[in-house]
Amino acid sequence: MARKSLIAREEKRRKLVAKYADLRKELKENGDYEALQKLPKNSSKVRLNNRCMMTGRVRSYYRKFGVSRLVFREMALKGEIPGIKKASW
Repeated sequence: MARKSLIAREEKRRKLVAKYADLRKELKENGDYEALQKLPKNSSKVRLNNRCMMTGRVRSYYRKFGVSRLVFREMALKGEIPGIKKASW
């Protein structure tokens, strides 16, 4: 499980990105890159990471399901994800 501080930091970044999204878009269209530089670093969408909803893990994240591969496997084996079952041939 990821540290609580990392998860909280990521949530804080998401709020900043949402807050400055319109302003950043407007400044980019106008070509005012000096004003863009003055905005907070974390207001850029590029700095966001996808995290697992259950564990907060960053690596091996499945976008379609919103969880990491480890949680995905557990949920699939328990039958908690509709339409997913373990392959056997």
